[in-house]
Amino acid sequence: MMFFRNRVVLHHKKSIMDNFKDYFYLGKVIKQHGYSGNLSIYFDTDDPEEYLNIDMVFINISGNLVPYFITELSLLNNKAVVRFAEVTNEKLASELVDKEIYLPLELLPILSGNKFYYHEVPGMMVEDKEFGKIGKVKAVLEYPNQAVLQVFHDKKEVLIPINDQVIDTFNREDNTITVTTPEGLLDIYLSN
Repeated sequence: MMFFRNRVVLHHKKSIMDNFKDYFYLGKVIKQHGYSGNLSIYFDTDDPEEYLNIDMVFINISGNLVPYFITELSLLNNKAVVRFAEVTNEKLASELVDKEIYLPLELLPILSGNKFYYHEVPGMMVEDKEFGKIGKVKAVLEYPNQAVLQVFHDKKEVLIPINDQVIDTFNREDNTITVTTPEGLLDIYLSN
């Protein structure tokens, strides 16, 4: 089973504004590369090769998504060196360092079966094989070593790990996620 980190609505340390709802977070400009305006970017995705042929990205500049056209892009693992048509010198490049990069949702590859994007999950019903219905997913929270589903059961927060041992099925048609939670996990959250 595979899970994909591309996310649209949720980002652990920041919440993405409503005007970004039709876009997904692709990555971040991490530093300048050389002195001619090239930039190093990080792709926050499991399959960066999917984005080798993009010709434009949107960069978050003060809460607005600004289009930047790609003239060159070379990939090495999850990092790439990119040249934007609008960035012709070191000064312009320095203004983009640490900025987030987005793409329109329609550029996300279509997934099926138990593969899913984090932005698909909010609102889905989570059912445990033993316990039954736990509740609807409020958010996906990403921590350094583990992403979790944030679910509320009778106003009590339950955090369910996202991994192959816990997630059994992801059903888009029924809008449900079936899980087998580790023994005692629900007791910790739901006692009292």
